[in-house]
Parts: sequence; structure tokens; C-alpha cells
Amino acid sequence: MRLGLLASGLGLVLASAIAGAHAPAWRWPLPQGVPPPTVPADNPMSAAKVELGRRLFYDADLSADGTMSCATCHEQHHAFAEGNATHPGVTGETGRRNVPGLANVAWFTPLTFADPGLVSLEAQAAVPVFGAHPVEMGMAGREGEIAARLGKDECYRTMFRKAFPETRGRIDFTAVAKALGGFERTLVSYGSDFDRNKLSTQARAGQAAFQRDCAGCHTGPNFTDLAFHRLEPIAPTASDPGLSEKTGKASDLGRFRTPSLRNVALTAPYWHDGSARTLAEAIDRHRLNVTANDRAQLIAFLDALTDEDFVTRESLGLPMTACGRKL
Repeated sequence: MRLGLLASGLGLVLASAIAGAHAPAWRWPLPQGVPPPTVPADNPMSAAKVELGRRLFYDADLSADGTMSCATCHEQHHAFAEGNATHPGVTGETGRRNVPGLANVAWFTPLTFADPGLVSLEAQAAVPVFGAHPVEMGMAGREGEIAARLGKDECYRTMFRKAFPETRGRIDFTAVAKALGGFERTLVSYGSDFDRNKLSTQARAGQAAFQRDCAGCHTGPNFTDLAFHRLEPIAPTASDPGLSEKTGKASDLGRFRTPSLRNVALTAPYWHDGSARTLAEAIDRHRLNVTANDRAQLIAFLDALTDEDFVTRESLGLPMTACGRKL
């Protein structure tokens, strides 16, 4: 019996090694000068995994009552953000924070507004699914139910086998999170007018103002330093103390991670709580010494960070087929 188990285990290891040796390297469609993102060693990219992750991203069976998927809040036409200040969960509990866009999220660490410990997409996937502060998808204590639901679908069983040959397609939340992470790493957005050096005259003037007034925090290829800041004189609220909730430090009250500005014209409303309805309002909250003309130029530059291909790319949208059949 022990010899049989040992042989079986060695067979799995050997199969995994062979599969890894013959898996083609993932090709990242990146502009010159942008390095590929870091990919966890235990979750290498593959077309099968990305295909599975895409289907799971749009599947409401990951929620308690079958009404909410990842895409319910992360809508492609909003650059994988959404148009509400916050989004209620399946129990009707009010959302706490504004839904962030996901453009180039593979390069982000930390990943959220106020949790420095969430640094991998695989770990973050559990927050909306199982979290209780607030309840979003409402599956706390029901992890096995996810596997049972997905396992009833023959196509899902096939997709998991293709995506995870090393575990013979075992369906559990670890595999779900890895597939979601694989798909989310393909949410690559580098096709804006800014990226293609096609700024209008007004946008170029706005870029100069941006470099002067905004680039201290909104820096780098994704226009974020990924650091936590408090913007005075805006005070933290009792319901959302920001970074201090995790660190316990009074000095971190009201600190939130700098958001990316990729596709920012499509991700309104703004701020960690969605309380700034427009780009003009968000700019004014920064207490910059700008004229109305400066503001218009800044907005023209921010508009030029929109990547129209990203929000219409078929490979990122709702899948219409799986396993050769319509969904």
C-alpha cells in the first residue's frame, strides 16, 4: 500500500515536471521598457489557466446567492472599476470603499487601499469571497461549497484538469484563486494616447502641470508610488480609519494607498470612498494652486490615459463559450 502511494506521488511529481518542461513561456504584450510582472513560482502562467480564470471572474457561483461575480464590481467598460461610490454585498451591507480599477494590477503591491499585507492576487481573491468586513460575496465558512458547485459542471472539470495537470485538476479555492490571479495578470493596459505619444496640445500642457503638481505621488508607468498618504485637511472617519486599522498606529490614521491613474477618466467616482464625483472635484481636493485653465489642461492629460482597446478587448470580456459550447 505504501509503495503504491509512493509510486502515485512520484508519478504526479514526474507528470508535473514534464508538463512544466514543455509548457511554452508566457508572452507578455508589453511596450519597450516595461518589464514583465513578477509571477509566483507556484502559479506559472498558462493559456489554460487564464481561460479558466476568465470564466471564474465572470461566474456568480462564487457568491452565496449566485448574484455576484468579480465582474459585478469590476466592469470592463469602467476599466474594471464601476460607477458607484461603493457596492453593496450579497446581504445588502453597504460597501466600505470605492472599487478600484484593475489595469496593470499585476505590477501592484500592495494591492488595496489600506492593507499593506495584501501583496498577491491569489491572497486578495479571498477577501471579496470570504471577507466579513464588509460582507461582499458572502462565502465565509462555505469554501467546500464552491468546489461542489464548480465540480458539477463537466466543462469546469475539464478546464481545471487542463489548467492544473500537476493536481489532476483538483477543484478547490486554492486553484480558483490561482486561476483568477492568472487572468488578472492579463489585464494589461499600455495603449492610451499617452503611451502612443499622441497627446493633444492641451494634454501636453496638462502633462507639464501634472509633473509639477501631481507626480510626487502619481509616479512611474502606472502613475502611483504604491505608498500610503493622508491628504490634509481631510480627516479620517470613524468608520474607515485607513492604514491604522492594520498597523494600529495613530500616525497612520487616514492614510490610503495612492491609486493608479491608468484609465482614470473611466473609473469615477474617486477617492477611497467614492466621494469625489468628478475629476475636477478630485483635483480640487488636493488643494493645488491651479487656475480653471490649469484644471482643464490637467483633465485633458488624464483623459489621455484612457486605453480604448483595454475596455473593449474581447479576451478580457465576458466569455461566451467554454469547451466548445455556448455558456
